[in-house]
Amino acid sequence: MRSGVVAQKMGMTRVFTEAGEHVPVTVLRLAQCQVVAHRSKDKNGYVALQLGAGERRTNNMIKADRGYFAKAKVEPKRKLAEFRVSDDALIPVGAEITADHFIPGQFVDVCGISIGKGFAGAMKRWNFGGLRASHGVSISHRSHGSTGGRQDPGKVFKNKKMAGHLGTERVTTLNLKVVSTDVERGLILVQGAVPGAKGGWITVRDAVKKALPKEAPKPGKFRLGEAEEKPAAAASAESAPAEAPAAAPAEKEGA
Repeated sequence: MRSGVVAQKMGMTRVFTEAGEHVPVTVLRLAQCQVVAHRSKDKNGYVALQLGAGERRTNNMIKADRGYFAKAKVEPKRKLAEFRVSDDALIPVGAEITADHFIPGQFVDVCGISIGKGFAGAMKRWNFGGLRASHGVSISHRSHGSTGGRQDPGKVFKNKKMAGHLGTERVTTLNLKVVSTDVERGLILVQGAVPGAKGGWITVRDAVKKALPKEAPKPGKFRLGEAEEKPAAAASAESAPAEAPAAAPAEKEGA
């Protein structure tokens, strides 16, 4: 089980196939999506990765948050999210996940916060049919009708579908196809609509109900920063065999 990513929704556009058909896609941007921390089974009871994305000003942060990111040696992030992973799918702390973590043609599940629409009636919120639109209904054409009985049960049951706040809910869209990726600009193009408004933060991970392609990189596609690359290079240099010293020049005969 691989890790997902934290991306930012940039909007929608379309791409054309070789046959000339256009495919509506949503553009998702990886804003320096880095691994901030690990969750281990010994300490936390489960194995997961904590990822962060986006920039955050340090003067607007409390001291505890500044120390948390400083300990991980990661720039402060605006959005944090956890992804459950298997033991063999851990990515080093500080590594930045790139767009080619997903390959074109695979399916992903996208989760985000839906657009808030304020107070809405029962017809718009729950797709009720409403009352009759002809005579005899007076001004109650779009009302939701009765909500409960009389003396029995004498109350309105919980979770009754009525008018109220619409939107601003956690919505997950399953089985969206990845059309293409752009590693240099950190873009992922996903076919279809993605929940949330433009500029909103969403999470993308491998589809639960679809098989992961064999070509998908494991544990993932990422790049290490300069701080992580230097210790790795030093470790490889230590493990390499030392070169033999140069032989001393032979003395001339008869000197």
